Amino acid sequence: MKIVNKTYLLIGVLVAVAAFNLFLLYQEGSGQHYESNAIIKIADIKVKSESISGFAVSVASGNLEDKENIENEIKDIEKILEVVERGGEFEGMTLASAPPKVSNELEKDLIPSWEDYKLKVENVRSTSVFDKEATNSVNYVLQKNQDLVLLTNQLIVDFEGLDRNYNRHKQIAEDLAECAREIGQQTLLISIGEEGNAKETIKEKRLQFEIGIRKLLGIPTAGLDVKSVGEEHEDLDRIPRENSNSLRQLEPLWESVQIRIQTLEERALLSPEFNIAKNDMSIAKEELFLHVDHAVMFWNEKLISESRSGQNIVQVLLAANIAIFAVVVLVIRQSMSPLESITRAISKVKEGIYGEKISYSGSDEVGELVSNFNIMSDTIKEKEEEAKHTDIAKDEFLAMITHELKTPLVPIQGYADILLSEHLGKLTDKQKERISIIKNSSETLLGIISDLLDAQKLELGQLRMKKEVKNINETICSSVNSLLPEAERNNIELTSNIKDLEISHDPERIKQVITNLIKNSLTAVSPGTGKIKVTMEESPTDIKINVSDNGIGIPLDKQKDLFKKFYQVDATLTRESGGSGLGLAICKGIIDNHGGAMSVQSSPNQGATFSITLPKINSNEQSRGPIGTA
Repeated sequence: MKIVNKTYLLIGVLVAVAAFNLFLLYQEGSGQHYESNAIIKIADIKVKSESISGFAVSVASGNLEDKENIENEIKDIEKILEVVERGGEFEGMTLASAPPKVSNELEKDLIPSWEDYKLKVENVRSTSVFDKEATNSVNYVLQKNQDLVLLTNQLIVDFEGLDRNYNRHKQIAEDLAECAREIGQQTLLISIGEEGNAKETIKEKRLQFEIGIRKLLGIPTAGLDVKSVGEEHEDLDRIPRENSNSLRQLEPLWESVQIRIQTLEERALLSPEFNIAKNDMSIAKEELFLHVDHAVMFWNEKLISESRSGQNIVQVLLAANIAIFAVVVLVIRQSMSPLESITRAISKVKEGIYGEKISYSGSDEVGELVSNFNIMSDTIKEKEEEAKHTDIAKDEFLAMITHELKTPLVPIQGYADILLSEHLGKLTDKQKERISIIKNSSETLLGIISDLLDAQKLELGQLRMKKEVKNINETICSSVNSLLPEAERNNIELTSNIKDLEISHDPERIKQVITNLIKNSLTAVSPGTGKIKVTMEESPTDIKINVSDNGIGIPLDKQKDLFKKFYQVDATLTRESGGSGLGLAICKGIIDNHGGAMSVQSSPNQGATFSITLPKINSNEQSRGPIGTA
């Protein structure tokens, strides 16, 4: 039988079994449906009571439009209690009348507790919520906190230009910014009634802020309990006037905000009368919830006892379903078992193993699939072999061409230098200009050819690495120093901060990588305002060298292809920056060959940071000395 026909048959069996199950379950549950509706509506009393509490607090807070919501919820609860007692319709649902035990619970406990809860709700909504002075203080702090945060953040910016003698000042500025944010958050919690530990936290942050700003202003902290917030008395150097503008603005703002914060520490936002009324309402609500739970529990126990008589039918039905399901699974497994062989073969194709054959003699759809797969596998294997030969020939041809193109450029550059030096006679300015163009063009072409040759050697695994244990600081500084004249001509700040550290690397190749990254940054930054920094981070197993700039940045959608050969971020014919698009691909190949990694972090108009990671030297490499790797 065809697999499709088997599938239709099995689906028909499962549909028939499902329909039979639904019929039996409907017959079993129809008698309990109305009682379930009544239980659901009794449980809804808890939800509606919770809503009434919220509306009561809202009305007490001044939202008078919620009065109508309270009345509607009260009417719904009273209607539920009335219908459940005698049975009937509510909101389109038929509710069964309460059995004797549940009815007794309603009359004895639930309804009286509901009446008591209504009185407590009325008391809450007629009581004033907020303490006026505390409310004014909350509003003032929330209003001024944004200015406080902005000024503390600006304070951090003002201190950035200071030297290491002001590191403590910078730390205090960061602590002030964190305190300002925390004060705003805690005040917001107080404003929404979630006080908790907010008052203790805001008091601690106020004291910490006061200590910090006094230290920056040079005011003694002798009268403050510095130890309670983990601080100590200390005298700091005076901050230069040109760096203290934000501090002078911050002082009067903090004085006004601190007074309001102290008010919040001393006074509660909610009035005592309201807290008492709200607490009484919460106690009455919990009492009401308890009796609702009792009524639901009693009714559920009745339904459970009635449903036990139908358990035998359900058990028989479950056993029949299991048997039918086992038969269906067995038939499906027998029909689908050949697909396992196909899956394994396809996995081998995915791993690059071609020519795999599958043995299957069936004439159904699986047999046709196996035959087509065997043909496909042979075809792919043939095409793969052809592609390999083509790629090898192409790579060898490109390597040969780039090498041959490089040879005639050497005499062109040499004779251009001889002519420019005027060893063969004096030149006019126009002749010098034209010869300089020839020389610069040949150098550009030579650079492109060298990049092509390096890229091809990387592709073929022929780019040699002469690794040796050497100070990485010397390698990096050599690259930076070679480009300093160009940076100075364009008024671009180029700095480096690299530790002295011996690691195994090819100095020339690493200089090639760093030089390429710095040149890219030189084209990305603006003359006069450009800044390029070369820094190093160290971990127990490796080092990371970062080349950062404040240039135009790289769009996020362009970053994933940056290290591909011939890729240009600006691919238009009118792009300002030239280049072959091979530099970063070659850099990545060199770093990969060192066992490291290369990455980029950038946003448009926010600059870019290229990072290379190199493994540290181990004891075996230290003992071997210089390394040469093909």
